[in-house]
Amino acid sequence: MMKDNNRQDSILLFVPGYNCEKQITRVLDQLDSEVLSYISKVIMVNNRSTDNTEQAVIDYAKNHKELDIALIRNDENYILGGSHKVAFEYAISGGFDYMIVLHGDDQGDIHDILPILKSGEYRQFDCCLGARFMKGAKLQGYSGLRTAANIMFNLWFSLVTFRKIKDLGSGLNLYKIEAIKNRYYLKYPDKLFFNDVMVLASAYYKQKVKFFPIIWKEDDQVSNVKLFNFGKELLRMSFLYIFKRKSFMRSEMREHIISDYTYKIIFENKA
Repeated sequence: MMKDNNRQDSILLFVPGYNCEKQITRVLDQLDSEVLSYISKVIMVNNRSTDNTEQAVIDYAKNHKELDIALIRNDENYILGGSHKVAFEYAISGGFDYMIVLHGDDQGDIHDILPILKSGEYRQFDCCLGARFMKGAKLQGYSGLRTAANIMFNLWFSLVTFRKIKDLGSGLNLYKIEAIKNRYYLKYPDKLFFNDVMVLASAYYKQKVKFFPIIWKEDDQVSNVKLFNFGKELLRMSFLYIFKRKSFMRSEMREHIISDYTYKIIFENKA
């Protein structure tokens, strides 16, 4: 897709995964010719899986020589937030304009982001975040309790940030690389709260954000979210944002401080 100035955007697709050998090929199968017409490069970041996720990606790549994909293995288990940091650094150092995040457990569908890619609307925003709980979104296999809890927290964080928050963290997002080049995210939690803090950061740094509806399903995936403990941590972070906004958003939030999120490229197809 071409911009008005005839320059094509360079878009990195980042697929994080941990023990998702059953789902990862289904995720890669989403990358049809229409999707790939917008994607410059794919990286699958394997966060030290203990199953055959890595081999599944290698086998898939070998059978799809046309797919420009690199399989990356983190040198440590950096958890989901740490894998984002690996991918952000890859995107910054590689000179990409944008990065799309698509989780490797096959809960989301990358085709949901195609409308804003086709229209070019994404260029007007610092990040475009997939939302499971807005008009036009569809949930499959999602419990009523989790749905209600998410909607409640979306409303609470909307009050906290004075912005309409439609989702605190789904598995399909797009980031403008220029907006993250100062690497403000490095001190943010490597745990699953990373996306939630990134939403707070978008408000703190007055970034332009667009939420778009997505289809989200749960069938053979394993959730790592413990609802009660997760909710307590979200409340704690929200009150810190209210009362200590500047110091909180610039503070060290990691339990284990990592100076360099290193990795190895295990396999690569270069189209």
